Amino acid sequence: MAIESQGTKIEMGTGSGGAKTVSAIALGNPTVLTSTAHGLANGDVVTLSAFAGADAATINAQVCVVKNVTTDTFAVDVDTTGKTITGDAAAATPVAWTEIGEITDFSGPDGTANEIDTTHLGSTAKEFLMGLPDEGSISLSINWEPSDTGQQAVIAARKARTEKDFKITYSDSSTATFKGYVLGLSSSGAVDGKIDGSITIRITDEVTWAQHEPH
Repeated sequence: MAIESQGTKIEMGTGSGGAKTVSAIALGNPTVLTSTAHGLANGDVVTLSAFAGADAATINAQVCVVKNVTTDTFAVDVDTTGKTITGDAAAATPVAWTEIGEITDFSGPDGTANEIDTTHLGSTAKEFLMGLPDEGSISLSINWEPSDTGQQAVIAARKARTEKDFKITYSDSSTATFKGYVLGLSSSGAVDGKIDGSITIRITDEVTWAQHEPH
């Protein structure tokens, strides 16, 4: 079933939120963490710390995308199967998000992958391997609003040339989370019109998709 675009929001990571106390860990793949009334959502990004046990290095300092959220638990894609890890006094520190305001339309992620030609003299047709995925970019059209905190954050990120976390939350609460750089930023206007703007975000590494899972 199709979902409508109205209600979609795009956010950029602009710091750290308050750490969530983790009171238990269920080992496996994914790893499920218990944190009472954590308030996290699918697609949030957290940094894990203060886990104990012989294999604690497997999970400590990992930056993970949250999924399978319930009121008191969430999962992360860290394989802790068969490990010795305890989490009765651990923490998950989330990225603090700032919404980019006044978006009128967006396009992307628009990734592709290289084709690696493996054809040889014994081939009877062209043969290929798939290269590494290139997740491409995302382009935003905006109503130019310099007072918007999200647009201000985008301007600052482009000037600083720093890698940032981004999250798209679609109208059905599914998400796409990724890291990227603000590659392009422009504005335009005309007589008897408004100031429009455009933002281009170059995605680096992979995009993590999380479906909304009603409870």
